[in-house]
Amino acid sequence: MNEIERKMYSVICRSEGIKARDIAKVIGEERGDINRLLYGVPFIHELCYQDADFRWHGMIRQARPHTGLGDFCGYYGTAARFLGQTEEGWMAELLKGCRSIGRNLNDTRGLFHSFRDARDVIMSLFDDLEGAGFTDFQDWEICFELRIKRSRHIRIYADVLVITENKVFSLEFKMKDKIDPEEELQAVKYTPYLDIIFGNGYEIIPALVLTRAGDLYTWEDLPGTTAQIPVCSGDMLFNLFDEYMGFLG
Repeated sequence: MNEIERKMYSVICRSEGIKARDIAKVIGEERGDINRLLYGVPFIHELCYQDADFRWHGMIRQARPHTGLGDFCGYYGTAARFLGQTEEGWMAELLKGCRSIGRNLNDTRGLFHSFRDARDVIMSLFDDLEGAGFTDFQDWEICFELRIKRSRHIRIYADVLVITENKVFSLEFKMKDKIDPEEELQAVKYTPYLDIIFGNGYEIIPALVLTRAGDLYTWEDLPGTTAQIPVCSGDMLFNLFDEYMGFLG
């Protein structure tokens, strides 16, 4: 998306419903150009809709809480809600949500175990946050098994999203203890698209989490690029959050 298209998408997703002429006024473009783009930009065409009064709405709001995001997740809830659920209650809700969004639930390779593994790591993260004296996370949003799959244009997958006030941690979980460059690339693949979904108010932070490793926290060069990605074991996920949010000063 170019800058004008991003602005259009953001204006729509931050509104309670807005007409094309008002979108044009907000971003300072000609109405004819806006009308043309409204029906041609994939993110708008597939993740926005027009109501009977010709007002445009985003399927996922760019405001906290991110209303509509749960429609694309196996599980969506606040941290407070997540922490208040039993493992079995959470699992039942996750599986129901996965079926609703069309997530394949073939368990022959331990998929359900991987779900529980990811939950255990996120639970431990909040324990570590509390241990560091930080408890202001009750309204953080937690997403498991994000699947935004609209037509052939939009494909956005994530194992777990942890959404704070101004950051989105996109966590790719692997039940391994060795770093695989291909999985590093998998972890960052959808970062540019998440950046569009959440808008300019959020920093997207991708990371690879190896739940069979221990005491691991490092930055790895992404193959074929000059960029790096954080890779950590489940027991060191707190360090990633601390690096970006400064819990320990």
